[in-house]
Amino acid sequence: MDDPAKRVSTTDTENRRDYFRTNLRLIAVLLLIWAFVSFGCGILLAPWLNSFKLPFTEYPLGFWFAQQGSIYIFVLVILVYVVAMNRIDRRFGVDEGSD
Repeated sequence: MDDPAKRVSTTDTENRRDYFRTNLRLIAVLLLIWAFVSFGCGILLAPWLNSFKLPFTEYPLGFWFAQQGSIYIFVLVILVYVVAMNRIDRRFGVDEGSD
């Protein structure tokens, strides 16, 4: 016969696996964005981006990404991660406010 305790355990295991996958997917996407901005725009695409100026300034865009832009994007990535993880935690019932 089917044991109810095993069903709960299986559901709990699947829930944990889905939570972990969702967390890893979010981390992967945010790290790819950060890597593209810092390495791609700040180093690889900098010569091409330097042909453009940062709006309302005379700074070359590639230089800005290498010096300031990647830092701003990194802080923004952290903010997005915090907000997204709070939503994911609530969705899976593991938020800090749940007892």
